[in-house]
Amino acid sequence: MRRNTHAARAAPCSRARVLVLFCVVASFFGLVTLKLFSLQVKQHQRLLERADRQHRRIIPLAARRGTILDRHGRELAVSLEAASAFAQPVAVKDPGKAARELSPILHLPPSEILKKLKDKKSFVWLKRRIDPDQARAVERLRLKGIHLIPESKRYYPKQGLAAHALGFVGMDDRGLEGLEYHYDALLGGGPRWAVSYQDALGRPIFKEGEANPGYNLKLTIDEFIQYIAERELERAVEKAKALGGTAIVMDPMTGEILALASFPTFDPNRYQASPAAARRNRATVDVYEPGSTFKVIMAAAALEEGRVTLQDRFYGEQGAIQVGRVTIRDHEPYGWLTFGQVLAYSSNVGAIKVGTKLGKSLSYSYISSFGFGSPTGIDLPGESPGLIRRPKSWSQVSLGALSIGQEIAVTPIQLATAMAGVANGGVLVRPFLMKEVIAPDGKVLKVTKPLRIRRVLSEATSRTLTDLLKMVVTEGTGKLAALEGYEVSGKTGTAQKLDQATGHYSRGKLIASFVGFVPAGAPKLLILVMIDEPKGEAWGGTVAAPTFREIALGTLKYLKIPPSPGDKVHVALKAEHAVSRLD
Repeated sequence: MRRNTHAARAAPCSRARVLVLFCVVASFFGLVTLKLFSLQVKQHQRLLERADRQHRRIIPLAARRGTILDRHGRELAVSLEAASAFAQPVAVKDPGKAARELSPILHLPPSEILKKLKDKKSFVWLKRRIDPDQARAVERLRLKGIHLIPESKRYYPKQGLAAHALGFVGMDDRGLEGLEYHYDALLGGGPRWAVSYQDALGRPIFKEGEANPGYNLKLTIDEFIQYIAERELERAVEKAKALGGTAIVMDPMTGEILALASFPTFDPNRYQASPAAARRNRATVDVYEPGSTFKVIMAAAALEEGRVTLQDRFYGEQGAIQVGRVTIRDHEPYGWLTFGQVLAYSSNVGAIKVGTKLGKSLSYSYISSFGFGSPTGIDLPGESPGLIRRPKSWSQVSLGALSIGQEIAVTPIQLATAMAGVANGGVLVRPFLMKEVIAPDGKVLKVTKPLRIRRVLSEATSRTLTDLLKMVVTEGTGKLAALEGYEVSGKTGTAQKLDQATGHYSRGKLIASFVGFVPAGAPKLLILVMIDEPKGEAWGGTVAAPTFREIALGTLKYLKIPPSPGDKVHVALKAEHAVSRLD
């Protein structure tokens, strides 16, 4: 009886234990099921992406950059096949040994390489775009975890030729200066990448993504004219022991830039080795007071408005004139001068009297109309607008100072563009460098057409002024710009630089310049030469004018431009007889 009672009591107890055990087991499997559901369903995509990231890496690369050509299709900037070295630090067995072996090949300190190899990252660049010989040497080492990937490398086959116009690219193959920067979107092409997978042994497998290569650019620059301009500019700067200079050769009818040179220069293949001053594009960035070359603008305005005629005569006051509280002097004392002689001899006194006839309002209107105080719109980055104050802020001296090219800051490209407006019959045109955009398959996608900005002079005034500017070369300050067989119109300039320490004009620091066009009757070339701080005989007529002549002579021969039948023959005389200190 007692046994039955005990058994009866034990049975419910066993059932309870089984039930509890069943519940525990069921709960466990329920949790496992929920976890599996979470992993395989809810977190499937996230975990899949995480696993993919552990075995796959997307490496951004630059597309093959477009080629830059001169106007005749000669290569100025190209992209060559190259390789870049990278490492998977976790796969490198002996980082110290690898660093020592790679150092002489990659020309990097062992400590720099070792630091990268000890990095916790799954991928590190060692050196981008190495030479083929370096790539082969890295391959021969057969170091585990060290690999190469194909890339392209920007190369400038003419080294420093047209460096300031072309600019250069950075390590990521994106443009940093010049046309490389301005047209980066066209040259750079579409995005490109490589995908790196790891196999079961941790070895990389690469698959490159497709990319649209960059477009090619054909420029207005002529390689040979650029060479002539750079050669003659360098000779002039070194002969004058100057700080530097710039030379511009332009087609005055269209605004096409045939050459754009600055000195000192640099090699864009090794731009890091050159100081910032050598990489500065003086033609578009530097501003300076133009001095007597600016007298052309004031003369053009006075002629156009009828404030002066060719018959007008101006008394030179024997070399000095009082403007407000300032005495402005000429280079030599003059008596009566015709309007043409005022330009030819570059008389400051005569120019100030012309400016006085013109007045403040008209002077400012024509200065602005010729483009001063605004960027020309040339397709280069960082162009300076120059500086011209509004008449309401002018002092008693300002009109007189502007008449001789002071109290205004201009860039060489502004002055060249303004003078082109005189040469081409009175129309201001936009200077430009990009002639055509060409697709990789050779199809021309875009052609830059000359842009007429506005008319600044009548054709009649342009012809009159062209004749007056011939006198500068035949009997005035620009005799050393004369070319046998060709008529030249131009103007010299010698401007004092402001001394930043004192705020006064320096007697020893000058800007010597000459700007002119040839053949005068039917201009094909507009050439500007500016020399910064020449030593010794620092006049525009003795320093810049001969450089104009040499650039013009070489270019006219190269282009096979014959003398016009009506052109007179002007032979440059020796310096001691040809140029007196007028300017």
